Amino acid sequence: MTTSLRYAARSDVGMVRASNQDSGYAGPHLMVLCDGMGGPAGGDIASAVAVEHLMPLDADSHQAGELLGLLRDAVQEAHTSLVSLSAQDPDLAGLGTTCIAVMRSGNKLAMVHVGDSRAYLLRDGELTQVTTDHTFVEYLVETGRLTREQARRHPQRSVLLRVLGDAEGEVQLDESIREAVPGDRWLLCSDGLSGPVSAETIGEVLAGVDDPGLAGDQLVDLALRAGGPDNVTAVVFDVVDDDAQPQTDAQIVGSAANRRNRLTRAASGESAGSPDAPVEALAGQTASTPAAKAAALVAALDENGTPLSTEEEEAVAAEARLQADRRRRMRRRSLASAVILVVAVVGAGVLGYHWTQTQYYVTVSDGKIAIFRGIPQQVGPISLGNLVETYEEPAVEDLDARMRARLADTVSQPSLEAAREYVDRTVVSYAEQTPTASPSPARTTPPTDSASAPASPSQ
Repeated sequence: MTTSLRYAARSDVGMVRASNQDSGYAGPHLMVLCDGMGGPAGGDIASAVAVEHLMPLDADSHQAGELLGLLRDAVQEAHTSLVSLSAQDPDLAGLGTTCIAVMRSGNKLAMVHVGDSRAYLLRDGELTQVTTDHTFVEYLVETGRLTREQARRHPQRSVLLRVLGDAEGEVQLDESIREAVPGDRWLLCSDGLSGPVSAETIGEVLAGVDDPGLAGDQLVDLALRAGGPDNVTAVVFDVVDDDAQPQTDAQIVGSAANRRNRLTRAASGESAGSPDAPVEALAGQTASTPAAKAAALVAALDENGTPLSTEEEEAVAAEARLQADRRRRMRRRSLASAVILVVAVVGAGVLGYHWTQTQYYVTVSDGKIAIFRGIPQQVGPISLGNLVETYEEPAVEDLDARMRARLADTVSQPSLEAAREYVDRTVVSYAEQTPTASPSPARTTPPTDSASAPASPSQ
């Protein structure tokens, strides 16, 4: 039995942002979700460029075995284009985008993913997050440094470890192949939805609203009601039996739709129209293509195709001079931008280090239970964990095997007080109890000459 897809794409700028930097695409064989970053001059361009590189893959001529390779190549081409744009224009320095793309051939679905946009699968009423966020806090959760609840409130929860366009080289993608199972419902979404709306609520909407378009509308509305702090984009698609009427229209939303509409309007002199309108005629074009250059020339004519007036020609010439001056200024600023980028990277490292020094963990050091400030990581010669105090009692050999193993893996705590309470209450409960056992273990504080070290407990 073969399958087809029923789908819808929805996007909204949200309640806070000035522009929509998300882009979404939904077609009979391809679904894409990109969330751009890099400020108003970069994020919207990054997500739109990524979608434009992937759109030509929406065809039924591909074999299942070549899906991942096609997706990988298209994403890498998008990444290379973004790196080039950033290098050419200092105003676009730092632009990048997340990307999730799902491509279908027969009964197979291939998916590539980078960033913190998410894919969810609803199967038999159970919602599963299929993707893993490529964020700093997700790394801390996976390594046991933070709980899932702490990660939701963490101030660095949006710091991404992997995106498109941030640096030269190969893109590190998560890749997978899955069965296209009839009855499955998928959601691709930006963090403007998964952030303010809980997974439980998302699952209820996906399970309770049959039409993909209405489900997408309701999910976007819930994000807006929760404050809409970011752009919100959702691509919902169902896997259905091929005996159903197949859907064939292509839908594009967000920044990619706005970019296409501007090109269309420049070429035809017509209004931009609906951002959800099909854009097959311009698929794959960018501002550097012959068609786009022709559109710019056509834009210099009025609606009847006659030349502009003298005043209008002067305005166009003045704009051209401004653009030339801008390019000269950008070349002069290139070196300064590189210096600023280095300073920003160093500053981010300093901020990251200072954050680690607000964390604590309990472990075993030199055969004794010990509390450290920081995280148990080494960056080159620099240790991110510093000993605060050790305990003479309880002795490590008096603990059971489970607690010894737990301490060997380290136990993270949000404060020094919490770490001490963990030792006083939890660790002691795993020691062999005797009638004369002391309820409060003795601890010692190592000598330090650091003014920033936490105060030693009173003895």
